[in-house]
Amino acid sequence: MKKLLFICIMLLFNCKEAPKEEKEAIPSEESVARQEKTAPTIFPVEHATAVLQWDDYTLYIDPVGDAASFAAFPSPDLILITDIHGDHLSVETLEGLDTDKAKIIVPQAVADKLPQQFTPQIDVLNNGDTKERFGFLIEAIPMYNLREEARGFHEKGRGNGYVINRNGMRIYFSGDTEDIPEMRTLKNIDKAFVCMNLPYTMTVEKAAEAVLQFNPREVYPYHFRGRPDVSDVGKFKELVTSENPDIRVVQLDWYPNAPY
Repeated sequence: MKKLLFICIMLLFNCKEAPKEEKEAIPSEESVARQEKTAPTIFPVEHATAVLQWDDYTLYIDPVGDAASFAAFPSPDLILITDIHGDHLSVETLEGLDTDKAKIIVPQAVADKLPQQFTPQIDVLNNGDTKERFGFLIEAIPMYNLREEARGFHEKGRGNGYVINRNGMRIYFSGDTEDIPEMRTLKNIDKAFVCMNLPYTMTVEKAAEAVLQFNPREVYPYHFRGRPDVSDVGKFKELVTSENPDIRVVQLDWYPNAPY
């Protein structure tokens, strides 16, 4: 009887100690969130100048104007500059900002105009080049004019548009350009910032045609103050959404000190 009881106890013990069937791990909500696209918070400053706060990083796009305009934002980790013109490049603004920790991504023409104090921070990208910094993959996209009468404004190869990649999200800043083939063939763009102002870049009609072709999820008209006229971004929105209502047109206040 005691022997039988001992056997039963040993069998029960072995059953408890037997390895459990391994279950498939269920990802936590936190791990799922890390795998999903993380979208930046976008702050228009003026015209072509913007600040992106993305995860724990701050990006300045074409910082120009009074350095006090950036006082509400953290110091930049990345600065992207598209071209040499004064509405995209201001050495005075850069010198007035706290850029000590920043990497500055520029085309060669911009690098040539920056003082030597910035040299250790500069990454030069030519059209078609890429660079990874702080988990952001930056692609340099051509930007230039097509119209014969406008080709002197932006020669091919001098400036860069940029596609900023992070966690599967792709954000495009056009810089000063027309509806060039390199824009029209962009793929998988989540947010596109597209210029439209005469005589320097393109009409709202051409901007809409290009956007409809490369089909971003969202498009932000920016850089739309021309000379003498301001482009009709309302008309741009109508042209885009009437043809493809799935493209969301987002209108931000790029001219806080103007009535438009």
